[in-house]
Amino acid sequence: MRMWQKNKEIEKSVDKFTVGKDRELDLQMAAFDVLGSLAHTQMLESIGLLSSDDLKLIQQELKNIYREIADGQFSIDDNVEDVHSQVEFLLTQRIGEAGKKIHSGRSRNDQVLVDLKLFFRSRIEQMVHNSDLLFRQLIRQSEENKDKLLPGYTHLQIAMPSSFGLWFGAYAESLADDMELMRAAWKIVNKNPLGSAAGYGSSFPLNRTMTTELLGFETLNYNVVYAQMGRGKTERILAQAMSSVAATLAKLAMDVCLFINQNFAFISFPDELTTGSSIMPHKKNPDVFELIRSRCNKIQALPNEIAMMTTNLPSGYHRDLQLLKENLFPAFQSLNECLEMTAFMLQNICVSDNLLNDEKYAYLFSVEAVNAEVLKGVPFREAYQKIGSLIQAGEFKAPAKLEHTHEGSIGNLCNEEISHIFAATIREFNFEKVNRALEALLAKQA
Repeated sequence: MRMWQKNKEIEKSVDKFTVGKDRELDLQMAAFDVLGSLAHTQMLESIGLLSSDDLKLIQQELKNIYREIADGQFSIDDNVEDVHSQVEFLLTQRIGEAGKKIHSGRSRNDQVLVDLKLFFRSRIEQMVHNSDLLFRQLIRQSEENKDKLLPGYTHLQIAMPSSFGLWFGAYAESLADDMELMRAAWKIVNKNPLGSAAGYGSSFPLNRTMTTELLGFETLNYNVVYAQMGRGKTERILAQAMSSVAATLAKLAMDVCLFINQNFAFISFPDELTTGSSIMPHKKNPDVFELIRSRCNKIQALPNEIAMMTTNLPSGYHRDLQLLKENLFPAFQSLNECLEMTAFMLQNICVSDNLLNDEKYAYLFSVEAVNAEVLKGVPFREAYQKIGSLIQAGEFKAPAKLEHTHEGSIGNLCNEEISHIFAATIREFNFEKVNRALEALLAKQA
């Protein structure tokens, strides 16, 4: 069954090609299609396009379908094009003529738009939740290991003293910035496109503010043409936020792959969290982090993929947009799995102690020695030359202790301040408002 079909059957090869992976991917949006229809039909009744009796029948059956979806008992028939058609087909099959009335005042164009916005909101909430768990783990590890020193590198050459406190904390603050970008994506996603129909509005007196409130959106996509133009743009902005999180994870994963190497031996993991070799019995491979690195590098390509699929499209709807789901939907699952696995692995990380006692790290402290001379009143350039000469002569002796006290340094990590920033950003999403609205929508008696 196709909403647009009239008297002629579509050729099977055309049908297969145009439907593509929609049935499979649309299952992920099924619950949100029902939520959109619950709000839309309440609005239709309020403007006289549905009777109260029809609304009651429709709402009851939509909620039955919602429960079937939640219980894993919903599927899209092979002869049905997409989730929107399946829900309408089930309604009509079960309650008769009333089911045929729910499409008044909307198009599949704004129906899929609102489904996507609701779906994206749920996935953003999941990604933020998992980022929060990882952030907490990073801060915990930073505090627990703040006194354990670590070589710092520039150009992959030994540079200056660092610490595990700094290392873990750096990735925590990186996630805090990533959440700022995710918050910006959330603001774009959390606007209601329902009522834009095919992209040019409707002659029905739709109450778009009502559906906005029922679905917990912050505001509307007001201009109906822009509501349609927002498809593709919304996905690209969301992908950019995901790419930022992925970049943080990929860099962390690369550090781990270096640091677990025997030539570094900065960290280790229990045997059961690493993998072995088929011929080398000594191997403990960081396969988890290698896969996190690769998955996250793939996600970093996502904004460009979306841009290339949409960059030369004029305004209005185009079927090209259907393919965005094939790129974006799997990325949600992949990024969430990477966040979860990174947090799990870091719970079990073992950090080496007394690393800098090794003689090969003596030159890490050359800047400390220069600064000690400057504090005695020696001009910096003269101090630099003096310490450089000692190094060349093989006479350099590392200072006995570090004195790093400024904000964000080894001795003053500022993890509390970073945690406040992160928490403030998370609060700004206000997921509770959205969830309350959707719970009320499901609970409301017609």
